[in-house]
Amino acid sequence: MNKYYLGIDTSAYTTSIGIVDEKGQVILDLRKKLKVAKNKRGLRQQEAVFQHIQNLPEMFAEVSETIDIDNLMVVSASAKPRNIDKSYMPVFVVGKEQAFVISKLLNIPYKEFSHQEGHISAGIIGTSLEKEEDFFAFHISGGTTELLFVNNRKENFNIERIGGTLDISIGQLVDRIGVKLGLGFPCGREMDCLSQNGSIINKKIPISIKNTWANFSGYENFFNDLIYSKKYLSEDIIKTLFYTIYLCLDRIIANSCVNFNIRKVLLIGGVASNIFIRKNLSESLSKRGIALYIPPIEYCSDNGIGTAYLGNVKNGHR
Repeated sequence: MNKYYLGIDTSAYTTSIGIVDEKGQVILDLRKKLKVAKNKRGLRQQEAVFQHIQNLPEMFAEVSETIDIDNLMVVSASAKPRNIDKSYMPVFVVGKEQAFVISKLLNIPYKEFSHQEGHISAGIIGTSLEKEEDFFAFHISGGTTELLFVNNRKENFNIERIGGTLDISIGQLVDRIGVKLGLGFPCGREMDCLSQNGSIINKKIPISIKNTWANFSGYENFFNDLIYSKKYLSEDIIKTLFYTIYLCLDRIIANSCVNFNIRKVLLIGGVASNIFIRKNLSESLSKRGIALYIPPIEYCSDNGIGTAYLGNVKNGHR
């Protein structure tokens, strides 16, 4: 008899439900992007909450058609952005409450994890990091740019932030430049495609790194100036933006590996799906003897698979 573990993640821009079996094999991976009006740079929390409430019933119907719910062992939810005090976003309450109700109706355990823990677990499934005691995870997304020291304890991850951004996230920088270029929000995927035909602009780029921390807001002004000058093609500006981000990540990771004597790094979050960053960062760190683990592109973005997987292997925070 197969045993199933269900995870729900209702993030800022995606409704997700994932199911894995006791071996960690993905049984169902459902996601629905939230709708953002044209020329907008995001959603208000109440707008996102409403869309999650609309999306989940149809997705749950597909769950019941895919598995025998009598074989469902645990229901887990991403209850907050990070597993720290005062970490809260209303969107995660939707998935949290739905998961709790399901667990009570089926009389099975309910577990809570953070959205960030879900990203980490989705990234380590099927890799040697599942058994690694300590490693780094660099979470780069629309809302987060954090370098994390992860202690992979049996009960739960123990996570400490040791680097990252001192102002805006990398994802915010990408989307702001994308919107300024006239692209639809979120912009990352379209910018990734456009950059394939671009060239790096031969212009001195001011890199602002303080050991393991970086300031990214200044780059917004730098790239806005390139746009306003009307001297450069959009694809060249985008390629240069990704090159700049790669340089920053490379330097932060290299510094951290020296400071903490750790040589294994997991790259997670939506920005980790960027083709240019994945390729160049892997090659650069490999030359330094640093092993970079990057999930398949489909598991870089928000998903419920990581949360489902955690329901099987960790205790949760409830």
